[in-house]
Amino acid sequence: MKLALEKGFYFPSCEIYADAPAGFWEYGPTGLKIKNKLVDLWRKEIVRRDGMLEIDGCQIMSKSVFEASGHLGNFTDPIVKCTGCGSTFRADRLVSESIGKDIPERTPNDDLDAIIGRNNIRCPSCKGQFGRTTRFNMMFKVEIGPSAEMAFLRPETCQTIFVDFPRVYKTMRGKLPLGVAQLGKSFRNEIAPRQSLLRLREFYQAEVEVFCNPHRLNDLPRFEEVTDTLLRISKDGASTQEVTAGDALSRGILPNKLVAYYLALLNDFYGKTGIDMHRIRFRQLGDEERAFYASIAFDFEVETSIGWLELVACNYRSDHDLKGHSMVSKENLEVIDPSDQSKVLPHVFELSMGIDRSIYAILEHSYFEDFEHDDRVVLKLQPYLAPVLVGILPLVNKDGLSERSQMIYSDLKREFDSYYDDSGSIGRRYRRLEQIGVPFAITVDKVTLQDDSVTVRQRDTMKQERIKVNDLKKYLRESLQNR
Repeated sequence: MKLALEKGFYFPSCEIYADAPAGFWEYGPTGLKIKNKLVDLWRKEIVRRDGMLEIDGCQIMSKSVFEASGHLGNFTDPIVKCTGCGSTFRADRLVSESIGKDIPERTPNDDLDAIIGRNNIRCPSCKGQFGRTTRFNMMFKVEIGPSAEMAFLRPETCQTIFVDFPRVYKTMRGKLPLGVAQLGKSFRNEIAPRQSLLRLREFYQAEVEVFCNPHRLNDLPRFEEVTDTLLRISKDGASTQEVTAGDALSRGILPNKLVAYYLALLNDFYGKTGIDMHRIRFRQLGDEERAFYASIAFDFEVETSIGWLELVACNYRSDHDLKGHSMVSKENLEVIDPSDQSKVLPHVFELSMGIDRSIYAILEHSYFEDFEHDDRVVLKLQPYLAPVLVGILPLVNKDGLSERSQMIYSDLKREFDSYYDDSGSIGRRYRRLEQIGVPFAITVDKVTLQDDSVTVRQRDTMKQERIKVNDLKKYLRESLQNR
């Protein structure tokens, strides 16, 4: 957090004002570059790899959308209010922290009241007693036009995809299974936003909705591409086991080829982000944990310093959404599946990725303190995710070194994210670059003026090598080849 604030990765919104609301964070220049590059990687490794279609929908949607989706009645969290000081708390979290045991958020209100009474849980603020548990709907209401027509900020990006599906399927000559993707912001009126990017009221999602024929979930030839992909799966509360996608399918750990294929696709994507893949798992959710629209659910989780963190919700939503929208809109949302000419109301499998949480996990897994070398702090980001790929540093600001450095910088910055720094000692400049994850530092010295070579220093190993200026672009391009 200290590094993120000091180096412009992300910081609280409106922080100069005392009344700034919690749960709203903004990306600075370095953080925005990482976010944009992560999104580019998502598009390459998931959207383009699978031949998905991408849309960009509205953030404000009509009340009817959320009546059909079930959010008006079911998108709630349990809350309790202190009868003494009036403080409000999210009930499931309060209970979990008090008794040291995870309590599902869908635990019935009466059960939560019983646990609070049995354990004599009191208000953390004043030690007062709590009233009965109620439910709080987390959607943000907005008013449209002078008549104040009620609408809502979308709590998830997927509803845009569902209401747009008929037109997208028709105009793009769709064929099931069809993946439709969207990147955008969602809004949730969280009761207790906390831990910077981990629980926000305004956040980025990269959403994929795979529309499929429920009778052909195992008719997926491209599953052979991922059959040997190693997955870490935790099911039915058991310990995590490593198993290939093919074995997970044959042993009944995963229900069908479609689910196994997209979990493997997601696994391959995160394997390229720099997250430690020995500290991840796909955890199957029980009945009390699953979202109200999901019949099968796996959370892609990563282990962090604050515990296991959900990055992606992988939900088999069956026909819940299209059926609901069909009933409320009175529109027939069935389509023809060209593979067998059957008429079907598609089912949906979802990969709902939290971009902000993913960035936090990548930064934490990349953070390294090297106590053997002047306590240097290094972000060992993958080169293609680093906000800056290369720093150009004149050894001294005289003897023509600054001018030659500027020429190299001007040439490289047209193709690569580059940074020029001539302030302070060369060691201090190395440290500044390492703290924001810059993989390469180019030092221009007197030898450069003699043979047109420079010293290239690698961030992770601190290894240095002489390279001709004319070979720099080739060297940097090769560093990006593994994306």
